Amino acid sequence: MNTNFSRLIGILALAAQAQSARAELKWEQTSVDLRPGFNDKQAVAHFNYENVGNTPVHFKSVHASCGCTTAQTQNEQVAPGQKGEITATFNIGGRTGTQVKTVTVQTDDPERSSIVLTLKAVITPLLEFQPTLVYWQNGEEPKPKIITAKANKDAAIKKLDVSSSTPDFTAKVDPGSAPNEFRISVQPRDTTKAVYATLTIKPDSPANTGNMFSAAARVMPSAPASKSTLSTIRHDLATPAATAASPSQ
Repeated sequence: MNTNFSRLIGILALAAQAQSARAELKWEQTSVDLRPGFNDKQAVAHFNYENVGNTPVHFKSVHASCGCTTAQTQNEQVAPGQKGEITATFNIGGRTGTQVKTVTVQTDDPERSSIVLTLKAVITPLLEFQPTLVYWQNGEEPKPKIITAKANKDAAIKKLDVSSSTPDFTAKVDPGSAPNEFRISVQPRDTTKAVYATLTIKPDSPANTGNMFSAAARVMPSAPASKSTLSTIRHDLATPAATAASPSQ
C-alpha cells in the first residue's frame, strides 16, 4: 500500500476518533421560577444536567450574581452518562416582588463552555396597598377616600390597626370585597388648610414580628399648582409611603 495513502487513512481515522470523543452537558432546564411561601427564608432552585458525551466534563467555576445567592455543584467532574445538579440558594431577607438571580457556570465543554442559569422568585409581601397616597384639593368636600389593602393569603391577617400621625385625619378599617382584603377609609376633618399625615398600619398576623406599614394622606395647598409642581408634591408625598409594600422597622 502506498505510504502516503496509509498516512492519509491514519489521519482520517484519528480525526474521526477525535470527532467521536466529545464532552457535552445537557441541561434539563436553565431557568427556574419559584414562589416561596410566606414564612420561607430561602428560595432554592435545582438545575439538573447529564453528560451525554463520551468523555468527562470538568467544572471550572460556578459563580452567583450577588451575595444574597449561593451556588454549588455536586461534582467537579462529570463522567459520560453521569447526572447531577447545581443548587442555587437565594436568601430572601426582607425582599419582596420579583427577584431574578443568575449563576454563571464555566466548564471545559468545547461546545458550550459557559452557561447562565436563572432563578426567578416571586415573593408576595405581607400587605400590598392601592393607592399608597390619598389627597384632597383645598376646599374639596371632605368625603372619605379608600385605600385597599390586600393581605398575603398565608398570613392569616384578621384585622388591621391604622393610626394617623396628626388628628387632622381619621381612618377606619372594614372588610374588603374579596378574601384577604381590607378597605381603609381615610377622611380629613376639613380641607381649608394644607396638611399632611402618615398613616401607620399594623396587621395582627401571628407571623408579623412587630413590623408596620405606611401610607399617606394630604390636603393640598390652596395656591394653584402647575402640573410640574403637583407632580413634585405627589412624588414627595409618596416617599414616606414607599415602603408600603414592604415592612418598616
